[in-house]
Amino acid sequence: MNFNFQRIGNVGLRSLTLGTRFLFIFFLAKYLSPSDVGYYGLFTATVGYAMYFVGLDFYAFATREIIKTPKEDRGQLLRGQAALSGLLYLGLLPVALVFLYNTGWPAHLVWWFIPILMLEHFNQEVFRLLVALSEQVIASLILFARQGSWAIGIVILMAVEPASRNLDAVMGFWLLGGAGAAGLGFWKLKKLSMGGWGRAVDWAWVKRGIQVSVWLLIASLALRGIQTVDRYWLEALGGIDQVAAYVLFLGVASTLMVFLDAGVFSFAYPTLIAQYHANEQSAARKTLRAMLVQTVALSAAFAVASLLLLPYLLKWIGKLAYLDAVHLYPWLLLAMVINALGMIPHYALYASRRDNIIIYSHLLAMVAFVAATWALSDAVGAMAVPVGLNIAFFTIFTIKTLGFWWLKNPKQPAPDNITSSLKNG
Repeated sequence: MNFNFQRIGNVGLRSLTLGTRFLFIFFLAKYLSPSDVGYYGLFTATVGYAMYFVGLDFYAFATREIIKTPKEDRGQLLRGQAALSGLLYLGLLPVALVFLYNTGWPAHLVWWFIPILMLEHFNQEVFRLLVALSEQVIASLILFARQGSWAIGIVILMAVEPASRNLDAVMGFWLLGGAGAAGLGFWKLKKLSMGGWGRAVDWAWVKRGIQVSVWLLIASLALRGIQTVDRYWLEALGGIDQVAAYVLFLGVASTLMVFLDAGVFSFAYPTLIAQYHANEQSAARKTLRAMLVQTVALSAAFAVASLLLLPYLLKWIGKLAYLDAVHLYPWLLLAMVINALGMIPHYALYASRRDNIIIYSHLLAMVAFVAATWALSDAVGAMAVPVGLNIAFFTIFTIKTLGFWWLKNPKQPAPDNITSSLKNG
């Protein structure tokens, strides 16, 4: 009964966030110029990409460690992760500023980048930790504060005050929402009463985590690189207004992943990790089958609903930049459905520690995206980007699915002495 309440509460909060973000991008398109929407899309993609550099994808290692570590020792792990990120910030932020000043962005956007990046990174890591600890409801509340609350605020302000219809107002509200989410995250971390915060950082554990996560980082950079380079490439082929339409339609299509993460993945993957760690193969297969059925059903429902609603929403926006580019949406929707299906074998591989297959699939997908987009650019122009995106996600789906079926007997993690090493640290 408690589980059902948690799932309903989690899905309710995520649905509220999803609905808010779904409508938010349409209000941006309504109230901002297409060029401003295009720069907003470039900004969000660049923040998302930079988070991998300052986080080093260390969570992929730390999450599995935290789940199997006693509560009284978890604080030391998190302190080590925070120390690593602090060092990365010191080294990478100057490089980021130099890069951004040479991208051609409006200068005022650059100064919003660092504070928003830091808040987004912290909130993302807290969100991941809470999901791993099966605290999905509070995690979803933090997600709403981080993504939904400020979006509602800025939309209301833009509706009543035309002078606020600019990117600086949007960034200011984003910063406020991130600060509120961070405060909620700090409060929840304190309530968890995890021990070990006062111990020295276990740099040997951090080093081991880097050795594991660096390869996953390469894979993540390749995958996220596709979803960052695509916007810059589209700007080169079709201009910033084309990027605005792409951002609008991709924002709509991407809400499918938010909904699936809330209703399916966030509950299933901690269970999968525990099942594979306990060598419960039959239970793991049952979990994966349930994930597949739910993913297919929700993807089909989302596709039908979004295709029916989109024409009315575009008519309400009333701008030719979006109406003329509506042909992009079916391609982006298909890409997100393929991406969603690919998450089933992804979580199976991740839970069973077959990280090498994940890495290969993402690297090959990046190669496939670049090759396909490059080859098609002269023939179909800007359409080469969404076609290349589909080819990339299909490559990932195929490799992960084949990898999962070829290796039917998952490699179990070797016993370790994580608890004793923490106590000795």
